[in-house]
Amino acid sequence: MNRLTQLFNIQYPIVQAGMIWNSGWRLASAASNSGILGLIGAGSMYPEVLRKHIQKCKKATNKPFGVNVPMLYPNIEDIMNIIVEEDVKIVFTSAGNPKTWTKWLQDKGITVVHVVSSVKFALKAQEAGVDAIVAEGFEAGGHNGRDETTTLTLIPMVKEQIEIPLIAAGGIATGRAMLATMILGADGVQIGSRFVASEESSAHQAFKEVVVNTKEGDTQLTLKEIAPVRLIKNKFFNEIQELYKTSPTQEQLKELLGRARAKRGMFEGDLDDGELEIGQIAGLIHCIKPVAEIVTEIVSEFELAKKELGSL
Repeated sequence: MNRLTQLFNIQYPIVQAGMIWNSGWRLASAASNSGILGLIGAGSMYPEVLRKHIQKCKKATNKPFGVNVPMLYPNIEDIMNIIVEEDVKIVFTSAGNPKTWTKWLQDKGITVVHVVSSVKFALKAQEAGVDAIVAEGFEAGGHNGRDETTTLTLIPMVKEQIEIPLIAAGGIATGRAMLATMILGADGVQIGSRFVASEESSAHQAFKEVVVNTKEGDTQLTLKEIAPVRLIKNKFFNEIQELYKTSPTQEQLKELLGRARAKRGMFEGDLDDGELEIGQIAGLIHCIKPVAEIVTEIVSEFELAKKELGSL
C-alpha cells in the first residue's frame, strides 16, 4: 500500500479528475468500481443537481468517491453544506484559497485535497493543513496555471518542498506516464483527459469524437488575462486569436467569452462556438472505451514498464 491508496482506501493510486461537464455520477462510480478514486465535478452543477449526482453515485458504487469543488463559484456554501449532508468523505478543492474551507471540512471528518499549479501554492496548501496536493502541469486541459510549468519540472520541485502526499496531474493518460511521475516523486496520479473519452463520461458524443481525433499541437492555453484555459483550436478559439490582435481589454475578452461556453461545447456538442477543454495528451487518445477497460490498460502498462526499468 502506498500513501495514496491508504489515504483514500482505494486499490490503485489513481484519481479520476472531477472535470466540469464530463464528470457526473456515471463516470465517478465507474472509476471507483474500477479500484481508483472517482470524483464528481461540482463546477458545472447547481447545488441540488450535485445532491442528485451524489445520491446516484452512492447507489452505483459502495467504494470511496469524492467531489471536486472549484471555489470561485457563487453558491459555494450551499455546495459544501450538501457535501456534508450527503456524507461525502473526500473533497478536492481548486481555484481558490485552501485556508477558506480546509479546516471546516476536516472538522466534519472529510479528507481534503487541494489542486495547485506551482510550488508557491503547494506550500500554501500544505500550510493550510490539506491532506494531500494535486500538482498540475501546464499540459493539462481546462483551467490551468499561468506560469506554464510542465509536469516533468513541477513534480520534483513540489516534492522537494512538501511532506504530505503528492498527486501528479497534467499530461498523464498511460501507465508509463504514471510510472514516470511516480519516479519523480509523486505518490500517484490524477487523470482527466483520458476519462473524457470514456463511455461513462457525461460529455457530448461529438466532443468525445473530437478529442479522439485531436493531434499534437491542436490545443493551446489562452485567455490568461481572465483565467488561463487550454482549448482545442476551433472557430471560437480563432475568434479569441483575432480579438488578441486588437490588444483587447479584460472586459472585451469577457464579453467574447460570454456565459456557458464550456457547457455549449463539451456538454451540448457545439464544436464551432463552444469552449472545448482538453489536455495536450489528447494526441495520444485514440478511442472511446469503458472506464474499467481504461483503468486495466493503465495498470497493466504501469506494471510492464516497471519490469522493463530494470533492463535500462
